[in-house]
Amino acid sequence: MDDIIAQPLEIVIEKKSVQSEDMGKELPILPLKNMLFFPGVPTPINIARSKSFKLIQDVQKKGGFLGVFCQKDTNEDDPDYDSLYPVGLIAQIINVVREENDSTTVLLMGENRVRLEEITVHEPYLKGKFSLLETIQPAKSDKEFKEQLKTIKDKVLHILTSKIGLPDFVLDSLQRSKDYNYLANIAFTTCEASIESKQEILACDDLKERYNKLLSLLDHELQLLEIKESIRKKTQVDINNQQREYFLQQEMKNIQEALGGNIHDLEIKDCKEQAAKINFTPEQRTFFEKELKKLESLHPHSPDYSTQVSYLHTILSLPWSAYTPDNFNLIRAKKVLDKDHFGLDKVKDRILEHLAVLKLKGDMKSPIICLFGPPGVGKTSLGKSVADALSRKYIRMSLGGLHDEAEIRGHRRTYIGAMPGRIIQSIQKAGSSNPVIILDEIDKVGQDYRGDPSAALLEVLDPEQNSTFHDNYLDMDFDLSKVLFIATANSLTNVSQPLLDRMELIHVSGYIMEEKVEIGKKHLLPTQLENHGIPKSKFDIPKKTMEAIIESYTRESGVRELNKKIAKILRKIARAIAEETDYPKKLEIENLYEYLGPIEYTKDKYEGNDYAGVVTGLAWTAVGGEILFVEASLSKGKGAKLTLTGNLGDVMKESAVLALEYIKAHASLLHIPEEVFEKWNVHIHVPEGAIPKDGPSAGITMTTALVSAFTQRKVKPNLAMTGEMTLRGKVLPVGGIKEKILAAKRAGIKEIILSKDNKKHINEINSLYLKGLQFHYVDDIQEVLEVALLKEKIRNSIEIQ
Repeated sequence: MDDIIAQPLEIVIEKKSVQSEDMGKELPILPLKNMLFFPGVPTPINIARSKSFKLIQDVQKKGGFLGVFCQKDTNEDDPDYDSLYPVGLIAQIINVVREENDSTTVLLMGENRVRLEEITVHEPYLKGKFSLLETIQPAKSDKEFKEQLKTIKDKVLHILTSKIGLPDFVLDSLQRSKDYNYLANIAFTTCEASIESKQEILACDDLKERYNKLLSLLDHELQLLEIKESIRKKTQVDINNQQREYFLQQEMKNIQEALGGNIHDLEIKDCKEQAAKINFTPEQRTFFEKELKKLESLHPHSPDYSTQVSYLHTILSLPWSAYTPDNFNLIRAKKVLDKDHFGLDKVKDRILEHLAVLKLKGDMKSPIICLFGPPGVGKTSLGKSVADALSRKYIRMSLGGLHDEAEIRGHRRTYIGAMPGRIIQSIQKAGSSNPVIILDEIDKVGQDYRGDPSAALLEVLDPEQNSTFHDNYLDMDFDLSKVLFIATANSLTNVSQPLLDRMELIHVSGYIMEEKVEIGKKHLLPTQLENHGIPKSKFDIPKKTMEAIIESYTRESGVRELNKKIAKILRKIARAIAEETDYPKKLEIENLYEYLGPIEYTKDKYEGNDYAGVVTGLAWTAVGGEILFVEASLSKGKGAKLTLTGNLGDVMKESAVLALEYIKAHASLLHIPEEVFEKWNVHIHVPEGAIPKDGPSAGITMTTALVSAFTQRKVKPNLAMTGEMTLRGKVLPVGGIKEKILAAKRAGIKEIILSKDNKKHINEINSLYLKGLQFHYVDDIQEVLEVALLKEKIRNSIEIQ
């Protein structure tokens, strides 16, 4: 096999003329990519496709002709009739050469122009039927045609001499040649024109018109050669290793001059014109002009040139002293805020207060607001509404996972690929110096060896400092005092204290049931109806059904999951409308299984007071409030043993120890014999052990459960409690009151015990949501026990002594 490759196989086929009977037969078709040749010109073709190689082998063995057609799409490897140009050539194989690298080159001679009528066979290669195309010859007496041929000959010789540099004997031979058609076909094959242009010429039946089109191509090519020659003469030097760079620079300069001027001078002129339109301070203008002089002194091919140009463009693209006029219509602003968000009254009031002061004073440093609360309550989207209410530009910056200080302050220009920080980039993007910028997830900012981004934010978020914010890349002070920064966070635990001190903290608590229903009806449902292309008149979700979706299919503080459930329902409704099948115009509770599947969450329910030592507590979670049951039981043993189960955290374990120690210290006051502590072991359990639980708010609940277990007294029915307890029995306030009350109301609780210091939190809640609840505010654990424990003992009580 190697011997065959080493010796190129040359097969010379005797040239045959195309007969009319050849046209009635099926002939092989060789598709070409980005290549076209003309009759009478031997042309080498490199064969790459396996189908084409098989075709050449078969034609080589049997003799005869093949059709050659150009592809319309060069990326297609298996073309069909529509993928080929209809006009091509019928050709025969002159020579086949197989190279050492396994490639095959075939030399083809085009015979006649043909039109492809149909493709009859696709495998192992294409075969088809053709019809010969007749060429319309001009009259022999046509003098214009004769002059046309002479012109073509002169231009062809000129081009071939300039491009290839023909030897003298070849040039003499071509000059003496009278075969004008051959020269014309050489020109067609070698000229630098698009395949579409060549194909148009090949398809032309009128020879005189065909040559006219050829002359146009030759004129275009001669013009290109003249331009290249002109540039070559201007930069003609004795090129060697030392002069090569100078030659290239001179050629580029000549090209620039031909285009209308020196790019370096144009760049500087453009920078000056843009700077004249910007309202720089005197210090800023002096600094800019100094940097512009640096650019003027740099050579365009210096490595620092492009860096300096980028730097100046950054300065010029910033909105220096350009502000968006605020809309001081407070009624409109309130409508915009209420339209997009339900509740969040504290935040809305703060924005309206700021707008009111701006209206009266005309100028004021913008506040730095931090909205913190559980996910899905609308903290981030509120920023967009604030921007709309103030008629300002809106930019959102996600800080989650940020570790590099340079992301805030930018990189120094000494570094390759340096760029401004994200604050300056945001201002640049907004095109205004007073946008609303949302610093999203500020509690997720990290730190590593590249610096502490939260420390860099101290300057950004300090109203006393941010009027002269210094970006390392910009190296100029920029005024951020008019920017309204709104930071968002889920928890303030991970935010540094100095950063918290610079921000105005507003707690965005979770929504209670009534609020979620209103949000679902007024905001989420209309938005999703519009997103799914369903008219409001064709579908609705009543309030009772919305409540059922919230209770049974979501468990969250916000409304993000509720929005997903509504979208899921509407996708099914949209399909029913599209398929013209029946669907409920109003979604009832009994339809929920069909549209959302089985119930995902069951509502917490109060379990009664039939057992001693079981007390209902209230807990706060990231998805809202919940009720939990604290169970205390006694078992005979050596005493002094306390067992805690239910996946409790350290703080909650300490609360249990503290509760037991308080009971031991005040046993006589609670009518508990002291000897029972030496005979009975204590076990405290909080159900749902897979869920971690922690915090001090179960202190009074654990104490009440233990006293109930030791005394066997019943706990007051439909009662829940929350509060921290000290070792001396004082009840301390706890957080998450709004969410806990919501959980209690859901579970059917009627009475709630709280610390007196929590009364202020109750007063902030809409009285409508407190309907049906009675609150007991206490200072001491004895007051808790008085309210919580009945004199009556449980049925089948055991004697504890």
